[in-house]
Amino acid sequence: MIKLWMGTDWATINSWLPQLWDGLVVNLQLTAITLALGVPLGLIWAVTVRSRVRGLRYLTLFLVEVGRGAPALVLLQFFYAGLPQSGLVLSSMTSAIIGLAWSTGAYTSEIIRGGLEAVPAGQGEASQALNLSDWDTFRYVILPQGFWVALPALLGFAVLVFQGTSLCFAIALPEIMAQATDIGATTFRNFAAYALTGGIFAAICIPASLLVGWIEHKVAARSRR
Repeated sequence: MIKLWMGTDWATINSWLPQLWDGLVVNLQLTAITLALGVPLGLIWAVTVRSRVRGLRYLTLFLVEVGRGAPALVLLQFFYAGLPQSGLVLSSMTSAIIGLAWSTGAYTSEIIRGGLEAVPAGQGEASQALNLSDWDTFRYVILPQGFWVALPALLGFAVLVFQGTSLCFAIALPEIMAQATDIGATTFRNFAAYALTGGIFAAICIPASLLVGWIEHKVAARSRR
């Protein structure tokens, strides 16, 4: 154990925890804000990408493909370090929110679109037979069923979003990776600092992934009924 932690004792590790906790709070806040913005954005894009208005459909396709094709780190650097050259300066938190929400919206739009398309066509036909409007059919029939199908994948992606917030150390956001880097730079104990940070991520992501697997099993069992 002593060799594993490269001479770092538990008292030293405990002294790092408040700093790492402060960073983790930033990660959790950023994850919540990103999902709160990105998932509704993904729903909007999932709908507009099927629009009959050609200009709107092409614009949505462009935004989705850029959001999926460009690495999240590139988006973060673009908003934080690229936009200032055009006169628009954003804080690291604002840049992180915009960059990650765009990426999240792009990926979740495909997840939600797949869920919507998984709803049997007969559901729409039955709604028309009941004289429901297209909007009522969508919000009362198609959307609830499609969102339920997409839920396990959305929850799994939420775990990836939380992990992805660690990229924000590259734009000077004081999240947990930035705090671990600061600890390593001041104590020269990078191994222990990063190992502890990885353990914190694992302690959150592993139970979350197991929960997602359980929900996926429940959804699959419900769909077989």
